[in-house]
Amino acid sequence: MTDQVDNWHKLARYDTNMQGELHANLLRNNGITVSLQPLSAIPGMNSGVVLWVENTDLSQAQRILNGVESDDNAGADLLASMSDVELGIGSGSQLNHGAADNHYNKGGKA
Repeated sequence: MTDQVDNWHKLARYDTNMQGELHANLLRNNGITVSLQPLSAIPGMNSGVVLWVENTDLSQAQRILNGVESDDNAGADLLASMSDVELGIGSGSQLNHGAADNHYNKGGKA
């Protein structure tokens, strides 16, 4: 890592600190040195953050973040197409409720 200011480039800006920290950790896990610049000097303000990377890591970092954004859209589409049962939201009794009704109706009771 160098101390020269000119070797650092602004990569991305996030509206919340959590988003910035998550993306920074993703980049770090891929061997990229990241610097976070909070947009507020007040601790806990959660006003956003800017990610900075060194010039040598800029293109790789952009590719990684572009892949994440593409995956986010695919994930949202997948969630929208899944039913509550597939997401594990429905309980087992609700799943078998129709089968119990059919069994009950076969006995001649309505």
